Amino acid sequence: MDMDLSLLQTRVIGCLIEKEKTTPDQYPLTLNSLTTACNQKSNRDPVMELSDTDVQEVLDELNSKHLIREEGSFGSRVPKYKHRFCNTEFSELQLSEQEMAIVCTLFLRGPQTPGELRSRTNRLCSFRDVHETEAVLQKMSERDEFPLVVRMPREPGKRESRYAHLFSGEVEAADPSDYSAPAASTRISTERVESLENRIAELEKIVAMLQEKLSQ
Repeated sequence: MDMDLSLLQTRVIGCLIEKEKTTPDQYPLTLNSLTTACNQKSNRDPVMELSDTDVQEVLDELNSKHLIREEGSFGSRVPKYKHRFCNTEFSELQLSEQEMAIVCTLFLRGPQTPGELRSRTNRLCSFRDVHETEAVLQKMSERDEFPLVVRMPREPGKRESRYAHLFSGEVEAADPSDYSAPAASTRISTERVESLENRIAELEKIVAMLQEKLSQ
């Protein structure tokens, strides 16, 4: 399933998915509402300044790909738009709530770390911790039929690698040997080592006392 979406197409689809979840009473969106959503200064990277004409052209492109649908509103001549990107009767792509939230956030903000995705998807879904986010990302990257995301090479000076979606073509993947465990796991490992060292020290004292008694 190669959608080969442009940056503007992912922006429009991401906005439709986001508003479907966060403002269901206002969904589907009119052209004006969708343009406003695309040009938001918060939760968007890059920030855009699209016109209604720009967004309409993107909608026409997505319609030709069968990824959006135009709906008429009862009593109104203003058309409204909803996505058919995933989780619809006619969509090949069926995603869990967490997977859809990750894809939506990557569409709206570009590549991000698991920690960033966990915090930035909180209006769309919930993750217990960053480890659960990483587990979902790994599952999404290992899908047999169509991997959805890829882990990118780690940037110099950064502790976490970023993930990118694969709906706009190939993205350079990270070398598996470049992976480092999350900071939380490192802290747990250090605490475990310190605990074992303390137990060993106590055992050494007991052994020394027993040896002294035996020598007596």
